[in-house]
Amino acid sequence: MTSVDRWQLPDGVEEVLPQQAAAAERLRRQLLDLFRSWGYQLVIPPLVEFTESLLIGLGADLDLLTFKMTDQLSGRTLGVRADMTPQVARIDAHSLAQSGVTRLCYAGSTLHTRARTPTGSRSPIQLGAELYGDDSLAADVEIIRLMLATLASAGLSEITLDLGHVGVYGAVLEAAGLEPEQEEAVFDALQRKSLPDLELALVDADADTRELIVSLVELHGDDSVLARARELFSARAPQALAAIDALQDVATDICRNRPDVAIYFDLAELRGYHYHTGMVFAAYVPGHGQALANGGRYNDVGKVFGRARPATGFATDLKALMALLPAEETGRGAISMPDSDDPALLDRVAALRSAGEVVINCLAGVPDPRCDRELAERDGQWQVQALNTDQAAS
Repeated sequence: MTSVDRWQLPDGVEEVLPQQAAAAERLRRQLLDLFRSWGYQLVIPPLVEFTESLLIGLGADLDLLTFKMTDQLSGRTLGVRADMTPQVARIDAHSLAQSGVTRLCYAGSTLHTRARTPTGSRSPIQLGAELYGDDSLAADVEIIRLMLATLASAGLSEITLDLGHVGVYGAVLEAAGLEPEQEEAVFDALQRKSLPDLELALVDADADTRELIVSLVELHGDDSVLARARELFSARAPQALAAIDALQDVATDICRNRPDVAIYFDLAELRGYHYHTGMVFAAYVPGHGQALANGGRYNDVGKVFGRARPATGFATDLKALMALLPAEETGRGAISMPDSDDPALLDRVAALRSAGEVVINCLAGVPDPRCDRELAERDGQWQVQALNTDQAAS
């Protein structure tokens, strides 16, 4: 290993340096305070858990993203969390076990075996909110509103809200009656929005079935999509109509309160299909090709922890948010203090720090480069004055 190799980080794993770290921490506190103002209580799940609880119920995708190791104490397999959602579901179902509605929020580092997107991080700082115990559309709307408020609080605008519902695909699939192997190929093609692969997967299906499933690929866009879907599915997959009505109701509610948000429907959106049970949603902003925040309804995930609960929530990556924010102005600098144990000086420093000032001890007579002012004794009082530039230069 060369000296250069020793300081290199793995691909997709980043360090956050002082200026960015300070901005990230301010944003984290700001957003957690926003969640608190909506009634969401902060929880801090552990970084590692036994894989039986960390991965169960959320499909193979999360399993592949999770780093695993053997616990030296128990001999069981541990996983480093790749997603905090199942941990919060465990807390709701097992650790808290409250009746009625429970609102929880969280923020913490996660780790992925590989990035979810070509330009994504393998070490995102996941921040999100989850609502348990209510199966109504009102709960979905609350979570979507909070997701939009989160992006607005971070200073982002021109938001597009992508709405889908896994019930549409489920109803179409049930009506099609495909064999399991064929169903898997169809699902893969739809996930990738690949029409050629979808047609290949349906080559042995009858014409009506092909038309029914292929139509899903085109069902994306403005609210005219919902009218086309009703026309297509009313006779051939009527179970899809309830999901389409739910999408219309949610969109109407969001538009009423956030007319500035553009709404885009995608009825073939299958992100998280294997554990989502209803509404799915994502938020996009210009200049960022991937969803900046996403979520959905995932009822009964808590069943594996002993208590099935309705659940809906969303998450975002604090690092991704930070990358889209304008650079902050440096603002006022710090205050240099003499390296002294004078009680009057220490009292003055304590008061300044309590007032929010940064006061840095001047070691070896050399002020810290961040200082633009200094504490100097005048007439027996320690006063703040402009830094002596000759002293700073020396």
